[in-house]
Amino acid sequence: MRSFSRTLVALSLAAACTAFSPSFGVGKSSFRPAVAEQHATTSSNVGRTSSTQLSMSATVDLKGKVAFVAGVADSTGYGWAIAKALADAGATIIVGTWPPVLKIFQMGLKRGNFDEDATLSDGSKMEIAKVYPLDAVFDEPDDVPAEIKDNKRYAGLDGYTISEVAKAVEADYGKIDILVHSLANGPEVTKPLLDTSRKGYLAASSASAYSAVSLLQKFGPIMNEGGSMLSLTYVASEKVIPGYGGGMSSAKAQLESDTRVLAFEAGRKWGTRVNTISAGPLKSRAASAIGKEPGQKTFIEYAIDYSQANAPLAQDLYSDDVGNAGLFLCSDMARSVTGVTLYVDNGLNCMGMALDSNSMEGTLTGKV
Repeated sequence: MRSFSRTLVALSLAAACTAFSPSFGVGKSSFRPAVAEQHATTSSNVGRTSSTQLSMSATVDLKGKVAFVAGVADSTGYGWAIAKALADAGATIIVGTWPPVLKIFQMGLKRGNFDEDATLSDGSKMEIAKVYPLDAVFDEPDDVPAEIKDNKRYAGLDGYTISEVAKAVEADYGKIDILVHSLANGPEVTKPLLDTSRKGYLAASSASAYSAVSLLQKFGPIMNEGGSMLSLTYVASEKVIPGYGGGMSSAKAQLESDTRVLAFEAGRKWGTRVNTISAGPLKSRAASAIGKEPGQKTFIEYAIDYSQANAPLAQDLYSDDVGNAGLFLCSDMARSVTGVTLYVDNGLNCMGMALDSNSMEGTLTGKV
């Protein structure tokens, strides 16, 4: 069970993995067209915070556009939030889901388990037009080892390598316009870098960074000119985040560097824009699997508390905040924006000092 939980980090870690991809109950907002409504919320981490409920879909029209979102397995992740924002603007949504949880996700969709989280600004439900099995650590069929083919969690499935999924999408939809990479995995994410094995380090890079390169390699040729690719990263790429180990910080640094190189190459080759969002911490099922010890807070809970205590904006971060930022970057409103790492973290990335540090007691911390 422990290995299964850790592997789930592959589905949403990214963005924040990022190990921080999703949201939790109190961390959800609902889309409201062209509204700036503020309200107070209460969570286990903060007393009173405010959230602004916004919808960019009122000004963005993606009707006729097709978006493929890789790494959706439930309704708590950033991938889902971005898909929802794109759907609210009229895009057709198709997703790629990790094979071991594919049946669970499909059953959840069929039973309406995600209906509440799928509600769009007009009251309708987001429709996922098709779900494809996708294991993004395999590029071609020959890459799949026998132990995976014989694994019961892959039983009855085929065509889940990146190249095969791209061909299937082309056969079903011809061209697509938007490609979202919302997946990552660090099998040794709970280990300090000094204790990380070569195998674990390379596995993190393969699943969390090279998978984005491979996706664009295979999907780029079937993207319409002016298309957009978006991935999810985390500030551990450039700052030390104790507890975010196993080579995941290195993988995120690779992802951000690759974003800039791919922006140039894909821009010149296909006219495709490539950007990434560095999202703040949110409590998701995948992120909660990191560093969980009985009777103690998880790594993600510490990260959320730290962010709320030290970020310039002392407010909750919602999955929809990342969804709306993703909508902007994937729309024509950002037609001249490429090669960018966009921070959606209440400004935590700009801080160089922890305001809640014991050494800061009795000083001016900006509180009013």
